[in-house]
Amino acid sequence: MDMPFTPNESKNLEITTDFGTFARYPVKTHVIMDNDVLTDVLDKYAKDYVQPDDYVFMSEKIVAITQGRAFPIDQIKTGWWAKTLSKFVYKTPYGIGLGMPCTMQLAINELGLPRILFASVCSAVTKLFGVRGVFYRILGERARAIDGPCDCTCPPYNKYAKLAPDKPDEVAENLSKHIGCKFVVIDANDLGVEVLGRSSKEIPIDFCKQVFKDNPLDQSAQQTPVCIVRKVD
Repeated sequence: MDMPFTPNESKNLEITTDFGTFARYPVKTHVIMDNDVLTDVLDKYAKDYVQPDDYVFMSEKIVAITQGRAFPIDQIKTGWWAKTLSKFVYKTPYGIGLGMPCTMQLAINELGLPRILFASVCSAVTKLFGVRGVFYRILGERARAIDGPCDCTCPPYNKYAKLAPDKPDEVAENLSKHIGCKFVVIDANDLGVEVLGRSSKEIPIDFCKQVFKDNPLDQSAQQTPVCIVRKVD
């Protein structure tokens, strides 16, 4: 079956990696809400086009949303620590991260205040020596995947903050069985790629990062949270 999907604006369809050349087909969906079921989303938009040797990559954001792990920012009660610590987080143009009181509060709720404070102290010390990124390296993927509202995000999520998805490996394994090919839960932006879940440990993390290194799904209003990845002969 011909693939009806086209690359997002300014993105390339194909990419060459150490593992070969792959086409990345971004799959447009409706705006996913917390009452959606991911298997239904795949059945509606992707299943008819997937081949057994394909990979399906899914944005971690819609996994978190369907798990009830995205929250309106006006419903997140922020404490003194969240308001204070968020002021010291480096903010990038590609994501809020923990640089808002609401996202910092989610991190404190999820990871615990002692761990956040430890990472903050280590970060402050290492910055004196010109070393950045220690804060997120200590806290790990669950912290890096927390994000806040962005003006370019589709409503209503331009006013939401979200946690990382729960048990992403298990999610990937279950969705792989459902759709009949390898499955990856990915967190990608223009700064980097984090692989949160894989249906099999045999899927190399380096492959996932290389095939998504230019962020083919983008992260604004494209509504393409699913990507079919196929090796090009």
